[in-house]
Amino acid sequence: MSSRPRAAWPLVAVFTAGYLAAYLLPTLVGRLSTYLGLSSAQAGLVGSALLLSSASAGFALAGRVERFGSRRPARAGLLLAALGYGCAALTTSMPLVVVGVVVGGFGSGTATAVAASGIAAQKDPHRTSSLGLLSVSATAGALYLTIPHLGGGHRLPFASIALVALLVWPATSRLGGSSPVGGASPVQGRLPHRRSGLVLAGGMLVWSMAQNALWGVSSRIGAVQVGLSEVTIGAVFAAALGAGLLGVMGAGMLGARLGRAVPIGLGTMIIAGSIVLSSSAEDLGSFATGEIAWNTFYPVVLSYLIGLAASLDVRGRWAVLAGSASSVGTACGPLLGSVLSEQAGYAVMGLILGAATLLVAAPVTAVALHTGGRPLVPGSVRRRGGAPAALLAATTNSLSGAVPKLGAPEQAVAEISVPALRRRRLGRSAFRTAGPAGGAGQSNAYASTSDR
Repeated sequence: MSSRPRAAWPLVAVFTAGYLAAYLLPTLVGRLSTYLGLSSAQAGLVGSALLLSSASAGFALAGRVERFGSRRPARAGLLLAALGYGCAALTTSMPLVVVGVVVGGFGSGTATAVAASGIAAQKDPHRTSSLGLLSVSATAGALYLTIPHLGGGHRLPFASIALVALLVWPATSRLGGSSPVGGASPVQGRLPHRRSGLVLAGGMLVWSMAQNALWGVSSRIGAVQVGLSEVTIGAVFAAALGAGLLGVMGAGMLGARLGRAVPIGLGTMIIAGSIVLSSSAEDLGSFATGEIAWNTFYPVVLSYLIGLAASLDVRGRWAVLAGSASSVGTACGPLLGSVLSEQAGYAVMGLILGAATLLVAAPVTAVALHTGGRPLVPGSVRRRGGAPAALLAATTNSLSGAVPKLGAPEQAVAEISVPALRRRRLGRSAFRTAGPAGGAGQSNAYASTSDR
């Protein structure tokens, strides 16, 4: 991908098309159960197949978007989504529906992976991810308001996702193409922050599993336990997603003022309580309160998690891998929710999911404290294997302007590739420490070459 950031709106559009299926999961699962005669567990399994296919696309593309460029895989993903979901909408044969769901899910995952890589390359990844969540929440909220009034069996939700994929197609012309011949090849180096990235990916897997276990059976809770009609449930979901819009806008305005640890940790605690309240609801008031509170903070925390993953690697590899791990959790969620609700009831399911959400909050918040959104203070910026840059600058005779101010944003480090032939010509004597005198006694954070 080009080092020059491109406009954010094409990425937001592709992100919306890729994430929409997960947001419409309760309607997809509910209508498969109602109109195709599937049990709750069977319908949840179809939803899990969709999301697992989406996750597999993310794992396959991690670190490879640079090689292909953004435009081609984005168009391929949107085309697969339109074909897969369109085929699922046009047939009542269960095997063909499953095939269409899997193909469409792979297309959604491809589009999401492209968007995640592009978001990581933006100057402000959190702002762009917030815009993406704002867009997909608004689109899903509008569909939740209209779909219950239009009927259409299982066809309408799938057709809506396919239509959105087609509408987003023109935006891909603004995405970057493949790298030119002879240009810089994608770096195959080791992933930075491997331990933090693995902890974050594992935490997002469990976190997403708990969220979507409830989201996948929310319509069943409203219909079976609370006794609401589909129109009323759709109105509750639309109100909840509307509250999510306000939450995302608030997160966008807040930005990194509080860092990432506070929104992630506190937001996850509120989400856990909302899960328990929603799953144990027996009337409209408690059900709506739980769903609205949950959907208010869910996209807020998710936007910070996406931004945190993007900050671990500017090339977007951790953003794609963590997003794919989240998709695996999302895929397992509907089936887990269906099995738990059938075996233990909705209230016990909520307690289990709330406890799991609280447990995963600690390691994810620790990653945010350790690597994400840190203020630039003396000792916080390090070269790979080197000494703290700000600390060295403060202890030498360097200019005062070289010492970072407290609270300044962390600066990115650009990598410069040297051709193999040139590397063979350069020996250790060709390098010296940078500084006013360039002597051996000067300690500084960066090195330069004397051979230019």
